[in-house]
Amino acid sequence: MADISAPPLAAPPLSVDAAPNGAPVVAPAPVVPLIPGQQPSAPEQQEFASETLYIQNLNEKIKIPVLKASLRGLFKSYGEVLDVVAHSNLRMRGQAFVSFESADIAKKALKEVRGFPLYSKPMQISFARTPSDAAVKKLDPSTFDAHKARRDEHKKATRYTNPLKAKFRQKRLAAEMDGGSALPTSKRPNVQMPDEYLPPNKILFLQNLPDNVTKDQLMALFSQYPNLHEVRLIPTKKDIAFVEYLDEGSATLAKDALHNYKLDGENKIKITFARK
Repeated sequence: MADISAPPLAAPPLSVDAAPNGAPVVAPAPVVPLIPGQQPSAPEQQEFASETLYIQNLNEKIKIPVLKASLRGLFKSYGEVLDVVAHSNLRMRGQAFVSFESADIAKKALKEVRGFPLYSKPMQISFARTPSDAAVKKLDPSTFDAHKARRDEHKKATRYTNPLKAKFRQKRLAAEMDGGSALPTSKRPNVQMPDEYLPPNKILFLQNLPDNVTKDQLMALFSQYPNLHEVRLIPTKKDIAFVEYLDEGSATLAKDALHNYKLDGENKIKITFARK
């Protein structure tokens, strides 16, 4: 039987043209064709994942307790949040760490929340290079003391070499030499927390109500849940109202059940916790 395989590819001949300096120019090596069905190989890249997420580009105007509560509320739907670390100092401003009980949970949260505009700034999220204290204490408590000692030693070693701190010290020294006792502090505007991230409260704030809604209608709707105390309408603003329960737990139950409920069959009621 005759051989029907393709003849071998011949390499192209070397060029005999001369370069300006007189050296011969060598033609490029031949391109070897792929076997049918074969895919070009690519270097494998294994993504590093940890239980802790590192978040940047946070709104620096938000107070730290409010920011931490917002991050905890945002991420708790993915799993148990072990800890949220954020500070107002120069080095940590606009940054935070959120720790979960497993790397898989952190990976899912990173994929779905990355770019979310928290307080009008899209979050930049990556995996932290080292585990947090809370993650080590929860997942591997036997190594916590050694982990803490290493971290403290690193903080001491970088205390005077951190470029941000060095820049801040230089500004402070320059201000003192000019006769100023301290750096001028700029007044920050008071930024209110969005309604969706307010902490639990026994009073609910209702918005987007139909103009013809009555107190009896709201009483009938919210009395389905225990410990209803009072319903208050606002005569001058018919599309909002307040519903008060005897405790936060009962208010939370009613809020979760009736948020986006269509009272008139068309418009969804927006229910959030009232501001304390």
